[in-house]
Amino acid sequence: MSNVEADPVEIECEHGPDEPVAGRPLTEVITSREVPLGGPRAMPVRRTLPQRQRSLIGAWCFADHYGPDDVALTGGMDVAPHPHTGLQTVSWLFTGEIEHRDSMGVHAMVRPGEVNLMTGGRGICHSEVSTPDTTILHGVQLWVALPDAARDAPRDFAHYVPPVVSVEGASARVFLGSLVGSRSPVHTFTPLLGAELTLDPRARVRLDVDPTFEHGALVDTGAVRLEDIDLARADLGYVGIGASTLTLTNLTDEPARVVLLGGEPFGEEIVMWWNFVGRSHEEIAQFRDEWQAESDRFGAVEGYRGAVQRLPAPPLPNARIRPRKNPPSA
Repeated sequence: MSNVEADPVEIECEHGPDEPVAGRPLTEVITSREVPLGGPRAMPVRRTLPQRQRSLIGAWCFADHYGPDDVALTGGMDVAPHPHTGLQTVSWLFTGEIEHRDSMGVHAMVRPGEVNLMTGGRGICHSEVSTPDTTILHGVQLWVALPDAARDAPRDFAHYVPPVVSVEGASARVFLGSLVGSRSPVHTFTPLLGAELTLDPRARVRLDVDPTFEHGALVDTGAVRLEDIDLARADLGYVGIGASTLTLTNLTDEPARVVLLGGEPFGEEIVMWWNFVGRSHEEIAQFRDEWQAESDRFGAVEGYRGAVQRLPAPPLPNARIRPRKNPPSA
């Protein structure tokens, strides 16, 4: 998915307001901001990463949460070919269907319960369009920053259908990494976790997790308590490194759905603007120029039938784009 904001905001990250309690991992709540995304009437999405409060959770650097969206009212998703560098895109749907085309020649569908991961290291472009049969569109779009050693990786694409695994009080689909005895075969360049959890009504679920990871729980439906913090729909609850277990409690009489993200703290500074992840202002400016010049770095998407054949890059900000620095994770 593209960040289609006409004037992308560069956020200078600062320490969050929460301080860790001695001997316990840091916890905090990251609230979302609404951003219009594509479509003739601008489908709204709720963005929780990046924020001034926190830019990354592990290598997860971008999280958009959208729907349930009635495409008859918003026009659905129609994002023309747009570029990416230095990242992997992770598409996960709850409802609906999205047609994906990219400059590697991949033509694939994004469907509920099936993860599509696209690697755009040195450069790739792709389009995303909700299908005509889709009436309700509902899901998350996530980005993973690539470490310096892999950020020029060649274009790649992976598809995986994770099994539903039952645990006491919940079910899980693990689309990246491992959890509750389920492991995804999808390759990432840093240790990561990505899973959809459905919590039974009023259930209290305790999960064994990697204590070297920081974690984020994005609430899709319901109201959930993560450790000692209460989360409403669209909130992202954060737990820093050091936790060997996570406890999630469904506070409602209906099932609650959570997307759990995790990873080792990303120990590199990145510059992130529009759809590019780089390491300096000059590098971002170069990526932008190459996209505008239709460079071979990004290639071309075949078969897209939208009104605009490619998204133009917004103007660069007047000030230098600064690296994003995360606050402490513990």
